Amino acid sequence: MAIVHSKSLRKTTGGMRRAHRKKKKFEIGRPWVPTIVGELRKRLIRTKGGGQKQRLLKADYANVSNGKKVIKTKISQVVENSSNPFFVRRNIITKGSIIETAKGYARVTSRPGQDGIVNAVLLKDYKPAKLRKKR
Repeated sequence: MAIVHSKSLRKTTGGMRRAHRKKKKFEIGRPWVPTIVGELRKRLIRTKGGGQKQRLLKADYANVSNGKKVIKTKISQVVENSSNPFFVRRNIITKGSIIETAKGYARVTSRPGQDGIVNAVLLKDYKPAKLRKKR
């Protein structure tokens, strides 16, 4: 069954709404593909209007900004992910996840599955959850 981004058949009250037409091709979506830490792998996808979008499957480098300069550094692992804590175990990179790089810890600011690149901002005073003191 196709992933469709159309209006739901369910009302807010829980009742069913009658469908006024079938699914249309312009409403179709694609399944989510996670970006994993590893040797660089990209996939090109055709978008509406004939354009192309790069989907990042695996990434080994990130563009890390320290406020003044942007440096390309190697990603070693995912340390924290607020969207899903199980993504840390699988080394899945999403926007907002904290990665460990050669320059230090950094927070991802780009959407790797949409943009095809990993951009991040260096965190100065960050300690991983494992090293923080419990109260």
